[in-house]
Amino acid sequence: MVSSVSRRWRARAAWVAAAVLSAGLLSTGSAQASVFPCNVSGHVINCTTVTGIDPDSYLQVRQGPGYGYPNQWGWPRLNNGDRVGLACWTTGDGAADNSGYRYWMRIDNGIAFGYVNDWYLSTGGPGSWQQIIRQC
Repeated sequence: MVSSVSRRWRARAAWVAAAVLSAGLLSTGSAQASVFPCNVSGHVINCTTVTGIDPDSYLQVRQGPGYGYPNQWGWPRLNNGDRVGLACWTTGDGAADNSGYRYWMRIDNGIAFGYVNDWYLSTGGPGSWQQIIRQC
């Protein structure tokens, strides 16, 4: 059983870590500036935003790292600027706009996990996030 003091300490430590990162007091490198801490269902995790989606289109979240996987339940259609939590990364199908870019992020909204191609996220690319986001 976790005491309320322990829970409060962990919550305060997570808040301080998020504040330090967002204030830029702990450098993660300029290339990683598009991955930021955010709160998803009471947990501070890495997040980013959706980008590069045509104005009349949307990004659909999949059940696996490829376009052959069905749409994932619990996720709305994503548009530019929507924030997503980053759980881990893997490889799969190439992006629709760049068939050679095969990195997929497992994303988390606090209700469900799903996959989107990293090409459509403002993560800065693998050189930026591979040291801070674990591989699935």
